[in-house]
Amino acid sequence: MSLNFYQDQPHTCSYLSGRQARNLYPDPNKPASKHLYSHLIQHGFRRSGDHIYRPFCAECDSCVPVRINLKQFKPNRSQKRCLKRNQDVQTKLHPAEFNSLHFDLYERYIAGRHSGGGMDNPTPSSYTNFLTSSWCDSAFLEFWLEDRLIGVAVTDFVADGASAFYTFFDPELAKRSLGTFAILKQIELAKNYDLSWLYLGYWIAESPKMSYKTNFSGLEGYYTDWKTLDKKL
Repeated sequence: MSLNFYQDQPHTCSYLSGRQARNLYPDPNKPASKHLYSHLIQHGFRRSGDHIYRPFCAECDSCVPVRINLKQFKPNRSQKRCLKRNQDVQTKLHPAEFNSLHFDLYERYIAGRHSGGGMDNPTPSSYTNFLTSSWCDSAFLEFWLEDRLIGVAVTDFVADGASAFYTFFDPELAKRSLGTFAILKQIELAKNYDLSWLYLGYWIAESPKMSYKTNFSGLEGYYTDWKTLDKKL
């Protein structure tokens, strides 16, 4: 596949304080598609809305793309407890489109978990532009507690796997570990579709917020190729 790439100007890193970051983007004149994204995600790219990107910093390689090898994944004791704790939660697949009930939950999640993080006061437009895409094969995996929506996991589907794009949930239910639960249910969903991988975006060793990703067995990181991550990292 012949494709040109472009790099943006340095900007403040959103992951590590005091650092500058740059991203790499595929040629904007090349129409994005599920086929193109299926190829690029295998090389560490992600999407944000309709845009495909990858961190590409001259003096830093802290952002490591990671994915779970579904054939090698086995839940640990903590994850089994999480599943048991949430056995009363029902899941439903919903089209990747604006839904006012989803948006209300998203607003409460951002206010409760990420206040001051640059995503405050979302609008229906900013929400839709961030989570949905005109070309990506996506679905919203809903989590219901009886008649109450308590979480949504935005899941993208590519040729060889699924990608856990973004999850938001009721900030008042922290004891349920709904972030972990969402990944476990996306693993289940991907296995049901006979897919090989669940892509988890970027892992940064220096970022405590990203440490949960190394709790999943079968984890692989992309450097010049995919390789099993040392769980001691």
